[in-house]
Amino acid sequence: MNKALADSYGNFAPFYDELTGNIDYEKRGRYFHKILQQHGKEKGILLDLACGTGSLSEFFARLNYEVIGVDASEEMLSVAMEKKLETGSDIVYLCQRMEELDLFGTVDIVLCALDSLNHITDAETLQRVFERISLFLNEDALFLFDMNTVYKHEMILGNQTFVYDMDSVYCVWQNRLLPEHVVEIELDLFEYDKENDCYYRSQESFSERAYSRETVLFLLEQAGFELLEEYEGDTFSPPGRETQRVVYAARNRVCKNAVPQEE
Repeated sequence: MNKALADSYGNFAPFYDELTGNIDYEKRGRYFHKILQQHGKEKGILLDLACGTGSLSEFFARLNYEVIGVDASEEMLSVAMEKKLETGSDIVYLCQRMEELDLFGTVDIVLCALDSLNHITDAETLQRVFERISLFLNEDALFLFDMNTVYKHEMILGNQTFVYDMDSVYCVWQNRLLPEHVVEIELDLFEYDKENDCYYRSQESFSERAYSRETVLFLLEQAGFELLEEYEGDTFSPPGRETQRVVYAARNRVCKNAVPQEE
């Protein structure tokens, strides 16, 4: 699934930041930072997993975290590298799938935001992602992530069409709700060519799956995590029946051995 996702973001990547302009990365970053502060994580090595175009990576680099950004899409990382060149940050970017995470050492924080884990559409692969994250966490490290809920997929996203008329692209975003709370997403992107006065069309498709709270907690437990906190997205209130996004904070239950060295 992740390979398909990485492939699909090729055409989407140049327009991703413009089409997600409604996301206030500064506000979202400050929110996550408050949670990190509550758990004594105001410095250290932070892995931004599924970092996309690097907006949150840049935020945490400005707070003097040592940031590693990992994403499966070369095109998304290309945009992130352009930002790095502009800001002069020391972020290290790696092109890897989440379930194949392979770092040079352990980290103090793993952050996986903006419903990235919903792109994992089978529970077995999601558990492998949790296991790989656990392998590369220091003792007392924090795993902080958010996920869209079943309610959001069924009541907000499912079988909806959204149209975005932006300066550089016209986008028709179509969702289709499938069994097991999976939303199939198809994008039609129309890029205007001013010189020839015409539009060029490209397409993307990918899927997201919403998991029940019980499934998320079970998979975390199977991977050796304990849940510390869970919040309704962008708040410090507990999730409710109509919560659209849940933020989870977890840590390993047991001390970690050293990461195995390659022969």
